[in-house]
Amino acid sequence: MDDVPLSFLLILLAILLVLSAFFSGSETALMALNRYRLRHMAHEGHRGARRTHDLLDKPDRLIGIILLGNNLVNISAATVATLIAMRLAGELGILIAPFVFTVVVLIFAEVAPKTLAAVRPETIAFPASLPLSLLLRLFYPVVAAINAMSNLLLRVFGLKQLQRSDHLSRAELRSMLASPEARSTGVYRSMLVNILDLEHATVQDVMVPRNDMVCLDLDDDWQTVVNQLKNSFYTRLPVYTEEIDQIAGILHVRTVLNRLATDTLDLKSLRKLVRRPYFVPETTSLTQQMLEFQARERRMGLVVDEYGDIQGLITLDDILEEIVGEFTTEPRSRLRRVTKRRDGTFVIDGGENLRSLNRRMGWNLPTEGARTLNGLILEQLETIPKTGTAMDIEGLHIVVTSIEDNAIKSVDVRPA
Repeated sequence: MDDVPLSFLLILLAILLVLSAFFSGSETALMALNRYRLRHMAHEGHRGARRTHDLLDKPDRLIGIILLGNNLVNISAATVATLIAMRLAGELGILIAPFVFTVVVLIFAEVAPKTLAAVRPETIAFPASLPLSLLLRLFYPVVAAINAMSNLLLRVFGLKQLQRSDHLSRAELRSMLASPEARSTGVYRSMLVNILDLEHATVQDVMVPRNDMVCLDLDDDWQTVVNQLKNSFYTRLPVYTEEIDQIAGILHVRTVLNRLATDTLDLKSLRKLVRRPYFVPETTSLTQQMLEFQARERRMGLVVDEYGDIQGLITLDDILEEIVGEFTTEPRSRLRRVTKRRDGTFVIDGGENLRSLNRRMGWNLPTEGARTLNGLILEQLETIPKTGTAMDIEGLHIVVTSIEDNAIKSVDVRPA
């Protein structure tokens, strides 16, 4: 080796360091890729993404060829560095070479390329996939033998070959969408997160309570019935006789408009237009209920408890509001349940739904137990309060201002 020019050894060392940087950076870039974006790009026909996707389908082979190349290059570079050190410093160079070479490798072949690869994984991984694919084909027998021996060693210690899983749980997907790094806009990201949260809410959480249901009583005076149909804000009305638990069905108001216009509607013909009621258990998740509405071609269901008693009603619009937010088609009586004074205090109806309040106001009132603001206050106090009773809940100062029939009718709310 004494006949080999020093310049040749320096050039060879530089080439080996570049190759070491290539293998180190490629490994980091390939592992740092967003697998879902990669799959999308591969399906779109991106060549580099396709090659990279194929390599990552067999991670043991990919890691095998990278480590084989990296170790081979690093050992060769260490040998060349030792020869260079001996040429420059004699036997003392043998002692100095490991320290100097370690620093050089860390900077130029490890830290710098891996940092770049972590920040720009696609820029590094896609071009690197071509030479790595060629090397894998060329040295496949060696890589296969190394992997076989590695797997055998794992079995000796009681470990089986592990398979990588890219599947995300619902909670993991929610965290990914809610993170600031998500590329979707705020509105779309919020909608996607709300869709995932539907599984954790039931129809009882968003239903219109029994006391707030607008229904048609067939036992009323006929002129009262006609006036209610003519002035109804809703397109669908639950119909009952005597009491609300004796539901006759659901009436689509549009089906009676022509008869009302021609004054040919009577009680008998009205009964024929009433559709059979659709009952929903109060514990049904919103995700399942949305699918049920689709399968049954319904838009409204009557919510019942375990005893079959009607607790309220649920509509498709109520579920959609959980995804996209409040609609502006609500009756004025419901929109006015929350009013704001000039001093910043909110006057809120005690029957307002907690989930709706949190969504509209950006608050964080607990929804695990009670469904309404009235229920939450009673749950906190464990007694029926008096007018003027005040409390702080989740950063909000709440004052009871009106009580009727043992229920809180209105409260004043302001940030504590």
